[in-house]
Amino acid sequence: MDFKDVVKDRFACKKFGSRKVERKALEEILEAGRLAPTAKNLQEQKIYVLESQESLAKFDKATPCRYGAQTVLIVAYDKNNVFTYPGGKRDSGIEDASIVATHMLLAAQNADVDSCWINFFDPDKLKESLGLPENEEILMALDLGYGAEGAKPLPNHSHRKDLSETVQYL
Repeated sequence: MDFKDVVKDRFACKKFGSRKVERKALEEILEAGRLAPTAKNLQEQKIYVLESQESLAKFDKATPCRYGAQTVLIVAYDKNNVFTYPGGKRDSGIEDASIVATHMLLAAQNADVDSCWINFFDPDKLKESLGLPENEEILMALDLGYGAEGAKPLPNHSHRKDLSETVQYL
């Protein structure tokens, strides 16, 4: 698939069918996350694949936003392995995990797998429920699957501001 089409056609699927994500596609998606750039190449991301009924039930207790997906990726980062930027006010954890998540989201579209970026949950409660290490912070979850019949983008999906409204040349 042409990259321009991947970006244009991808939407937040909110209605998944019961078909599991094919292993080959899942591996492609995870590999795209592994290859994502991170500050100083620290690779502080941690990806958790939820597919068991037990782990998906824990996710369902944290959020109503699984939408029937049979696979959910939890994207976290090791807060003890981040680069602190000059001035000491920011570090690379959130942005690096965001880059990793975005790579996987676009790789999913390229593999004909639908996805939805989820952040409607309490990350500390989900971390505790899943038994994740204390040094890790959850950034987001990525629902993965194949859209159910009738799954389509929200009505305002293709509305985008003109570049002149969002870009300024200095």
